[in-house]
Amino acid sequence: MQRHVLIAIVLTALLPGAQAQALSAKDKMATCKFGADDQKLQGAARESFLKKCMANKNDPRGPAAPAAPAAPAGAPPKP
Repeated sequence: MQRHVLIAIVLTALLPGAQAQALSAKDKMATCKFGADDQKLQGAARESFLKKCMANKNDPRGPAAPAAPAAPAGAPPKP
């Protein structure tokens, strides 16, 4: 049991230190070109896709929906 607690403490201490690495512009362009090639885009459609991809504006889900206001504490849930 103590071993599991020790492992949990070590993992908790190490995880916040691990940084997520952002893509460099070169890596991002390679990813966007792969997407354009995969969709077999050419001409203006390809250029438009690459421009949106590099600007992170090609999310097919659309813009994020605004979050619903939180219910006050102790309020009954809505059916």
